[in-house]
Amino acid sequence: MTGSISRPHCSVIIRAYNEADHIWRLLTGINRQNVKDVEIILVDSGSTDQTINIAKAQMVRIVHISPEEFTFGRSLNRGIAQARSDFIIIASAHVYPVYPDWLERLLAPFQDPNVALTYGKQRGNQASYFTERQIFQRWYPDRSELRQAHPFCNNANAAIRRVLWEQHPYDEALSGLEDIAWARWAIDQGYLLSYVSEAEVIHVHNETPRMIYNRYRREAMAFKRIFPQENFHLIDLLRLVIFNVGDDLFQAVRQKKLRRYFTSIFWFRWNQFWGTYQGYRQPGALTEQLRQTFYYPQGIQSKPQAIERSIEPINYPD
Repeated sequence: MTGSISRPHCSVIIRAYNEADHIWRLLTGINRQNVKDVEIILVDSGSTDQTINIAKAQMVRIVHISPEEFTFGRSLNRGIAQARSDFIIIASAHVYPVYPDWLERLLAPFQDPNVALTYGKQRGNQASYFTERQIFQRWYPDRSELRQAHPFCNNANAAIRRVLWEQHPYDEALSGLEDIAWARWAIDQGYLLSYVSEAEVIHVHNETPRMIYNRYRREAMAFKRIFPQENFHLIDLLRLVIFNVGDDLFQAVRQKKLRRYFTSIFWFRWNQFWGTYQGYRQPGALTEQLRQTFYYPQGIQSKPQAIERSIEPINYPD
């Protein structure tokens, strides 16, 4: 991936555990980027499948962390500590870039010295749950926001300045949302975030209902530690389940997909907000701005406004 001993243009940190079904696609996408001088570091937390062998075949550097040691923040800190570039790309092992200018677009906002972190659009694939695709559409709109002053971001598709990480590594005690905690610190220091819609990835989640419940539960636990001034009450649970299920059903009808996704809409939204409710019962908080970003649908009258790209997408083999 990088044939020189000089400092690479950027370092890509990938966290993985048993991601053999997905990581090959991410590595292929990185190889097909317009940016060629890329260092790739895989932080593996005990994979027992072919993840390590696939990464080694692509000349990826491997950093090992035991499952007992793993937290999202700790694995990132281990990987970044081994990186040689001034700019750190962070990517989940189960994402892959849509376009060959993904890295260019993600790094471009750093020309502004006030930008500490950038993050890009995420979308699901055809196998994704309908509700998850709705969430991606809400969280990652089709229009960029290059000077963002609130801490919403996501480390499945993000980049940071290494020099700022050296000042403030990721919180290793959090059960999740280490990205938002770090972004909040950066904003408190006077920096900005940039959301770059054109830096698009496909994010593949193959989760059971229980896994979805646990994901939102642990994120709510982390949120309560980061923002301790608010709570998520039973009335919030009921109101948000009803409101979001209703919106999902409306969108499914409009897209003529109701029969296919009718059942999953109900159980996905229930597990999302029941997990959130349970997580908040173990100490958290939510600013109003982030509450809007995380939980509320875009509105039944809104429609996606995809931006036409002049660049051809990457053609991945099946």
